[in-house]
Amino acid sequence: MLHTNDKIVKHKVGLLNLADELGNISKACKMMGVSRDTFYRYKEALDEGGVEALLDRNRRVPNRKNRVDPMVEEAVIAYAIAQPAHGQVRVSNELRKQGIFVSPTGVRGVWLRHGLANFKLRLKALEAKVAEEGLILTESQVQALEKKKQDDVACGEI
Repeated sequence: MLHTNDKIVKHKVGLLNLADELGNISKACKMMGVSRDTFYRYKEALDEGGVEALLDRNRRVPNRKNRVDPMVEEAVIAYAIAQPAHGQVRVSNELRKQGIFVSPTGVRGVWLRHGLANFKLRLKALEAKVAEEGLILTESQVQALEKKKQDDVACGEI
């Protein structure tokens, strides 16, 4: 009789235990609503690696070919902090003017990886950088921070 406290593995172990108790795999699979093929996959995993082998594993391998160059990624992050109010299309267009070619979707992907996905998160990153390095804010950055304060007051966050 197998025992586990892991919620993910409990139903798999329960199926294996039920099949042992009944002595009939087909009947146990019907009662649990699982195919016999699935039962045998669980049984094989248990035999090979024990209860730990029954854990669901993510087999996806990240596709690094779809990532932008590190230089482009740094430029997108720097621009997001310098101009937090600009959207992904405008960032893409402005960087293209500087000779850095990245699609709006590429900009969005960089923002998601670095926690800059929306306006408020980009403003938080700007505030953290100002606090850390003591930078002087530009006019557009001050306007963006003022807009955030007005939105916070309107939403009742402050």
